[in-house]
Amino acid sequence: MSDARISETRDTTPQALEARGSNRSQRPTSAAFKAFIAEDWASPPESLRVLSSVAGHTPRRREAVSARFPGERLVLPAGSLKVRSNDSDYRFRPHSAFAHLTGLGTDREPDAVLVLDPVGATAEGHEAVLYFRPRAGRDTEEFYASARYGELWVGARPSLEEVEAELGIACRHVDELEAGLTKDVGTDGVRVRVVPGSDLAVEALVSASRGEAGSVEADAELAEFCSELRLVKDEFEIAQMRLAVEASSRGFADIVRALPEAVDHERGERVVETVFASRARREGNGPGYDTIAAAGDHACTLHWIRNDGVVRPGELVLVDAGVEVDSLYTADVTRTLPVDGVFTDAQRRVYQAVLDAADAAFAVARPGSKFRDLHDAAMRVIADRLAGWGLLPVSAEESLDVENGGYHRRWMVHGTSHHLGIDVHDCAQARREMYLDAVLEPGMVFTIEPGLYFKADDVSVPAELRGIGVRIEDDVLLTADGCENLSGMLARAPEDVEAWMASLR
Repeated sequence: MSDARISETRDTTPQALEARGSNRSQRPTSAAFKAFIAEDWASPPESLRVLSSVAGHTPRRREAVSARFPGERLVLPAGSLKVRSNDSDYRFRPHSAFAHLTGLGTDREPDAVLVLDPVGATAEGHEAVLYFRPRAGRDTEEFYASARYGELWVGARPSLEEVEAELGIACRHVDELEAGLTKDVGTDGVRVRVVPGSDLAVEALVSASRGEAGSVEADAELAEFCSELRLVKDEFEIAQMRLAVEASSRGFADIVRALPEAVDHERGERVVETVFASRARREGNGPGYDTIAAAGDHACTLHWIRNDGVVRPGELVLVDAGVEVDSLYTADVTRTLPVDGVFTDAQRRVYQAVLDAADAAFAVARPGSKFRDLHDAAMRVIADRLAGWGLLPVSAEESLDVENGGYHRRWMVHGTSHHLGIDVHDCAQARREMYLDAVLEPGMVFTIEPGLYFKADDVSVPAELRGIGVRIEDDVLLTADGCENLSGMLARAPEDVEAWMASLR
C-alpha cells in the first residue's frame, strides 16, 4: 500500500487511538444479548446501613473547614483513576483531604467529589454533599462492558442510600456535579475554592465557571488548611495509627524469619520487601509507601527502593516499611538488622550512636517543645560522636553552626522527624510556623528517625565504617506529659535486637 493510501485510511486523533482499545474486544453487541444479560439476577442484598465509626469524627473536621471559609463553596475531589499501562489503571487511592473529611479509604469511589455548600453568605455553616458514581443497573451496558467501572469487571459499587447511611453525608449522582458546582457562581455570586492537584477535570470545571482573580492562591489556602487540620489527631486517627504500627511490627518479625531465605536468593532484598508486603496486604490496604529494603552499602542510599541486591551475612539490612490500614493511616518504621543476628564491633558503634541520637530527641518530645527541637537534639549527639571519632574538621559545636559549618550533615543529610498519619509525610502543605516552628501539642503523631550513613566509597572515614548505614525510626504520639513510642514493641537497643532476632530464628 502506498504512503498516500496509508495516510488516507489512518485516523490518529486521540479519540481514535483511545477507541482502538476495543479492537481486541469480542463481547457480543446484539440487542438480544443485551436483553439476555440483563435478565434473571437476584435483587442486591439489603445493606445493614450502619453508621461507620469514623462518621462520629468527620463532622467536626468538616466544621473546622466550614468555619475557616464561611460563605464559600469548597470542592474536595477524591481524584480519578490513573492509567498504569494502556488500559490498566493503578490501584486507586483517594486524595488525603477528601479521605480525611469523608472517612472513605482504600480504593473506594474514584471520581467522587465532596462539596461543602454554604448555607448562607455569612458564618451559617455548610451542607456536605458527596457526589459519586453509584452502581449501574444490570440492564445497562456499563454493567458488563465497562472494564473501568462495570460490576462484572471491578465489582459492585454501593448505592447512594448505602453511602449516606454509612458516612452520614448527603449523596448525589456524580452526573449532577456540574450543576452543583456552577450554581450561583459569577461576578457577584458565591466564591468557589477547589483543592488543587487531585482531579484536573474538576479543577477545569471550577475554573471555567468562576473566573475571579486570585483563584490559584485561594485554592492553595484551602489545601493548606486541610493539611494543617491533620496536625493534631483525634481519637479515631490515633486508634488507626496503633493498628498500623502493630501490623507493621508483625511484618518486621516476618522479615527476621525470612532472612535465611533472603541470604540464599540472588535478589535477597526483594525477599525482604515482599515478605513485608504480604503482611501489609493481609492485614491492611498494603504498604504505606515503597518499602526500603537496603542491604550493605545500599543502606547509604536514603530512598533505596529498587531492592534488587543481595543480602550477605556479616552485613546490615536497613528496612524502612509501614503497613497502611484500610482507613489509609500508615505506620513508618525503620529497623537496621544484622543479617546473621549479631552486630560487629564497628556496626554496634555506629548503631549505638544513632540510638543515642534518637533517645535525645525522645527526651525533648513533650508539650511546649518546638518541632525543630527534635532535630536539634539528635544532631547534637551525631556531631559530638563524629567529632569524637575524629571525622570532623572542626569541633562538634562549630559543626552545629550550620550557617558556617554543618560538616556532620555529610553523614546524615535528612531531617529527624516528620508528621505521620493519612500520608506517610503527613501535613506536608502546612505553613512553616505550623510545622517546623510549631510548639508540640498532645495528639500530634510524628517520627523520630536519626541515622548515620558511611558510603563504601567514602575515603574520609576509616575502612571499617565504609558501607555501614544505620537508621532507627519510631512512630511517636505526643501525650499530655511527654510522649508514647507507638512502635516501642520492636527492639531498639543492640542487645535487644540480637535477642529478639534469636528468639524468632
